Amino acid sequence: MSGNVRSLFVAEPPAQYLLQPPLVVDCSTLAGLVFSEHWRDQALERIDGRSLNAPCLLDIEITTVALKKNRRGDPNLAVAGMQTYATMDIKLHAVKPQEVLALAIRYQLSAYDASYLWLAAELKCPLATFDEKLATAAQTHLSSLP
Repeated sequence: MSGNVRSLFVAEPPAQYLLQPPLVVDCSTLAGLVFSEHWRDQALERIDGRSLNAPCLLDIEITTVALKKNRRGDPNLAVAGMQTYATMDIKLHAVKPQEVLALAIRYQLSAYDASYLWLAAELKCPLATFDEKLATAAQTHLSSLP
């Protein structure tokens, strides 16, 4: 009988994954943090202890917010926000455009918002956003994943 004994092997992710579960964050969430918006504390609470992920387009989106701050007469806030953003540990991911398009059409989202939704589905992790339309689509789509 000892010849038929099988050994169980368990493969585990790195300890960091267990300590910092992944979270996809959109621009609204990060803009609150880096530009000290009134929803900053709520965003900080939600991302605490998480490994942050976003599509590559986040760099352009956050820069666009900084540019708007600058044009509205607050160049110091724009620069400070970008400096804060540069220190954040956020893993940026490429997306699959055809799949993003399908999600954008299905949920009537912008390609930008659909990129965040696609990434959350790809990583099978939560999505943090202050955008109600994106949040509704995410709740529907992520809850339907196998």
